[in-house]
This record gives sequence, structure tokens and C-alpha cells, in this order.
Amino acid sequence: MHNKNIRQFALCVSLLALSVGTAGAAVSPEEAALLKSELTPLGAERAGNAAGTIPAWDGGYTTVPSGFRNGNRDFDPFSGDQPLYSITAANLAEHQDQLAAGVIQLFKDNPDTYRIDVYPTRRTAAAPQWIYDNTFKNATSATLENNGLTVRGAYGGVPFPIPKSGIELVWNHQLQWRGESTDTKYQVWTTTGEGRRILATAAQDYAQYPYYYASGSQESTPNPKYMLAIQLAYEPAFRAGEALMVHNTLDYHQGRTLWQYLVGQRRVRQAPSINFDTPNVVASGTNFVDETFGYGGSPERYDWKLIGKREMLIPYNNNALMAHSDAEVLGQRHANPDLVRWELHRVWEVQATLKPGSRHAVPKRQFYFSEDNWGTAILDGWDAEGTLWRTSMTTPFVAPDIPATVNYCNGFFHDHRTRAWVYNCAMGTDVKGSQFSMADKRSETYFSPQSLLRMSGR
Repeated sequence: MHNKNIRQFALCVSLLALSVGTAGAAVSPEEAALLKSELTPLGAERAGNAAGTIPAWDGGYTTVPSGFRNGNRDFDPFSGDQPLYSITAANLAEHQDQLAAGVIQLFKDNPDTYRIDVYPTRRTAAAPQWIYDNTFKNATSATLENNGLTVRGAYGGVPFPIPKSGIELVWNHQLQWRGESTDTKYQVWTTTGEGRRILATAAQDYAQYPYYYASGSQESTPNPKYMLAIQLAYEPAFRAGEALMVHNTLDYHQGRTLWQYLVGQRRVRQAPSINFDTPNVVASGTNFVDETFGYGGSPERYDWKLIGKREMLIPYNNNALMAHSDAEVLGQRHANPDLVRWELHRVWEVQATLKPGSRHAVPKRQFYFSEDNWGTAILDGWDAEGTLWRTSMTTPFVAPDIPATVNYCNGFFHDHRTRAWVYNCAMGTDVKGSQFSMADKRSETYFSPQSLLRMSGR
């Protein structure tokens, strides 16, 4: 056991030493070989922690339940688990070294109602073998150009499984595995500071990930758009028929492209202004556009500093949220603590600070990326006066049919100033039909302005 702990410590030191290197450099073949020994195929530490509170990764969760229907996520593979312990305002001091600042603030703001139930850690992240193979290739070929805005030499896997810099972790998050093509139905609920609940959006979302075409390769698709997505709103009535389409690219130096269909104008227009700290109309403007998906869009306005790794309590394996109605999940000031599963995981901590001469309403951010699936677990933001302002939390769910532990846009956002909060991309039992389904790959002309116009009009 002593030697095992020494090896784990040496591995951590080695990874942290790599983190201070120059952004964009591919690793050596010797370093990449860690992906077949000490590291998982996606780049996490394979071993558990010394305390035994984080288990070793054993291949992830790939067991498709009996009777599973594509798109129905209202099964909970760990429904028999009981909480190991609970955290309340009364015992917060004993656990706050494993909590993000925004989570601690929620305890302070809601001392009588906020609670975290901590369950056994389940390291469910998995992917098909071809993604593991591509990730291994990417480790020695992927690089960053244009001050981190352009990814080269990566395809079909984690681009930087042994990250050396904060910006590489941002790209790992944006290029995380969610499947090749998906259809999703969800609702977005906003609760005002006064406690008034509003259905901000109900929508159908079609997404496709050219970076993850199973039939492609870096050679045949050297620099694809990594995400094509269309959102069609059908509720509330005043928003029915509105649509948004985005093309995200591996080259943000050239910019991402967005289009918008507004019912009153009856035309599709390019919308370059929907970016960065633009208020997110999908959530009635409560959060910013780049706070969805745990952070989305170009990283150009920030300097990204890799702090290192730490053990943290984060929401994880939250299939139970999709087995309940939105009304059951929505509390007055926060989600129902009975329905949110928290686990102890290792995360990568990255600090983003606004570049000189750049503009953004949130000049400082702290990111915590899950080591197992690379998705943002928690994102905190501070205002120009240095006051904690906003917190986003994602709620990953197990999708063994893909297989993946999926970070979509589902989760919670809290504005600590106004006490307004958002239940984002709720996919509970209120959703009629498929919640998050694998879809047949569409032609890329499907994601064109002409196609958007045909789909949107009432």
C-alpha cells in the first residue's frame, strides 16, 4: 500500500509538472503511454485516492438496462444507493474545503433549506474503443495555435488527455464526448428573486458533432466544425416558433457562427452578437450565453491559469432528476436537495481572468472540470469589485447506450446578487416523448439557414 501511494503521488507530481508547460504542445510518446497504464483511456487517474473515498476506474458504466428505449433517461442505475452523509449549514465548516465558493454561498444564503447529500462515488464515464484509440493518437499530435483559439491535429477523442495548460482543459470540455448526433427535448425554468417561477423556454434541440463522426478521421476531416445545433422553441406562446442555430468550430480565430429566426421578422439572420456575456434569452436573460453547457464559445477574452487538481464534491450521475417532474425538482430558492446526487471526485481547477483590453461582465471565473469526462462540474464568477456573483452547476447523467456520462446544458444557475436562479435544460417527466436520444446522422445541409427557415415558420 505504501508503494502504491508513492506511485500515485509521483503520478500527480508528474501531471502537475506538465501543467506549467507551454500551451499547445503535444506530449511525448512516453507520456502518452500513461493512457494505457496509470491513466484511463480518456486521461483521468485510473487509481482511486489514498483514503479509499474515490474508487479506481473499472471501465465506466456501460450496462444498458432491460427494456431501455432510446431517449428515455428516467432510469436511475444507482437508485439503491443511500447517502454516506449530509452537509447542512450546521456542519458546513467540516466540509467546506471540498466545496466550491458558490456552493458555500448557497448554504449561507439558505441556511435552513439547503443541503447536500453525498453518495458513494461512481466513476461511470466511458466511451467506445475507437474514441479511446483516437484520444491516444491526439495526445501526441494535437496542438494549439493562435493563442489557444485553434486546435490542430485532433479528431474523434479528447484532444489533450494529459493537459499542460488551462486553455487545453477548456478545449477538452468543449470537445467532450456526448455522442455523434442527438435529439433533446427540455424546459428551462427561471425563478425570480421574489420566488416567482417562470417557464422561460420549452424547446426541441437537434445537435450533431462532426468532430465525432465515427466514419471520419483527422485525415478525411482535418478541421471540422465540432458542433452543429438547432434549437426550436415551442413554449411559452410568445416564443413559439423562434429558433437559434450555431456552428461551433475548432478554429475560434475565424469565429463561431450563429443564426436566429424571429417570428415577427419571418426571416433568418446571422447573429454574431449572441456570444460571451450576452443575456441568454433561453433563460429569460438570467444567465449569460457563455454560461450554458458549463461554458461555451470562444475562450479569447480570458487568460487561463491551470491551478491543479483537487478532490471536490460535485453533482454527478443525476439520472434521478429525469425521473421526476420539474415541479418536484424546483424549490423556492434552489433545487430540491432530496433529488440531487453529489459525489466526491477529482477535478481540474482552472482560473480565468479577463485579458487587458477585453470586455466581459465577469472579469474572474473559477472552473472545476471533472477528470473523468472533462465536463465543467461547477463554474463560479466574480464581479469587478471581487464579489462572488454567479454559480453554474451541471448535473451529468449516465447514458450507457452511447456509452457516456453526459454533460449537456442540464443543471442549475444561481445569481447570488438577485437570488434568481435557473433550472436549465430540465429533462424530467414533464417532457413528452424522448428526453435525450441518439439520432441518425443528418446531412450538414440540414444545419443551414435555408433549412432553419423551413423548420421555424408558424
